[in-house]
Amino acid sequence: MPAIVLVGAQWGDEGKGKATDLLGDRVDYVVRYQGGNNAGHTVVIGDESYALHLLPSGVLSPDVVPVIGNGVVIDPKVLLEEIDGLESRGVSCAKLLISADAHLIMPYHRALDKVTERYLGSSRIGTTGRGIGPAYGDKIARVGIRVQDLFDPGILAKKLDLVLRDKNQIFTKVYNRRGIDAKAVAAEYQEYAERLRPYVADTGLALNRALDQGQVVLLEGAQATMLDVDHGTYPFVTSSSPTAGGAVAGSGVGPTRISDVIGIVKAYTTRVGEGPFPTELRDEQGEWLRKTGAEYGVTTGRARRCGWFDAVIARYSTRVNGVTGYFLTKLDVLSGLDRVPVCVAYEVDGKRYDEIPMTQTEFHHAVPVYEYFDGWWEDISKARTFDELPANARTYISAVQEMIKAPVCAVGVGPRRDQTLQLRDLLRNG
Repeated sequence: MPAIVLVGAQWGDEGKGKATDLLGDRVDYVVRYQGGNNAGHTVVIGDESYALHLLPSGVLSPDVVPVIGNGVVIDPKVLLEEIDGLESRGVSCAKLLISADAHLIMPYHRALDKVTERYLGSSRIGTTGRGIGPAYGDKIARVGIRVQDLFDPGILAKKLDLVLRDKNQIFTKVYNRRGIDAKAVAAEYQEYAERLRPYVADTGLALNRALDQGQVVLLEGAQATMLDVDHGTYPFVTSSSPTAGGAVAGSGVGPTRISDVIGIVKAYTTRVGEGPFPTELRDEQGEWLRKTGAEYGVTTGRARRCGWFDAVIARYSTRVNGVTGYFLTKLDVLSGLDRVPVCVAYEVDGKRYDEIPMTQTEFHHAVPVYEYFDGWWEDISKARTFDELPANARTYISAVQEMIKAPVCAVGVGPRRDQTLQLRDLLRNG
């Protein structure tokens, strides 16, 4: 049975958690394949709302095996708190599998993240300060500490001693702050080891065996395409690969086993942190989108920057990820507008661009070219079929689908699990 990848097609916060939850009864494994606790999913089931930061959304489906893949960086304290929080609400995490190869976020990663952002001042990236970037940096520099290292105290002590020789020099001589004690860190993390031990597994092997047995594996990214370290608005990106290609490296599932790539795209556009955002609204319309759409970060609580739908970046996401079908979320937020603008191209120094400009400089200067669609005033949150939507809302969906070069298979008209219109099957083999 092939695997399925779920990716955000904008700058994140598109509603990937809801999409995963909707597919929950059709999949056997849900895998988080990159990122850390700098991202979050909100899933609303009935009157209950769940904010997930490290755990895959599949943890809320009792028949699903949730997996944290090797491409994730894990803050063990945060993960254990999240597990405890769900267990206290009656959600079992007993099936959770954690890759032994996943890297750990250490106290010095969090400290470096915060002091570096302060040092950069107006040139800051806009990170969450949770240590994700420094943890990935150590992974690439081959001085990272992995989950499996927790179970060998000798190896853990050696690695900490080695890495803190360098890090403490930076803390004391560059940032004028105290160094971090390696023995104290080792003692803290060995306490986490015993609690994590029952969950740790060779997840790549487990996933491939599941596929061999005809089970369905859903690979769930955090963040989104435009925050990808290679394909996003660099350097204002995350430190991993949320795109479909990252799902392969971050899970241990080979590319030939993937049959569908589902893109999640919001009916307008948001982003957090710094960086270019061509359709951003810095006026009362942007504030209206923020309030109406409740655009505040699940993990950080930060207000999101808001703007109109950008078909250029969605079309780019289709190409970069090989999207086979889209889930269009939060269409209900646009109700009440006389006209709904859609960015169909950019203008840079008098030249029109139908695709994202090649250079960062050009993209920073991109001015959106808009087409306008008639709006609708009806409350669409109770619609359960495409035909129950107002004519103008149907026209908007059809136009967006044409612009982004992939079919819109589902539409979200509210936050609840049941507020989704199924236009066609999200899975081509479904």
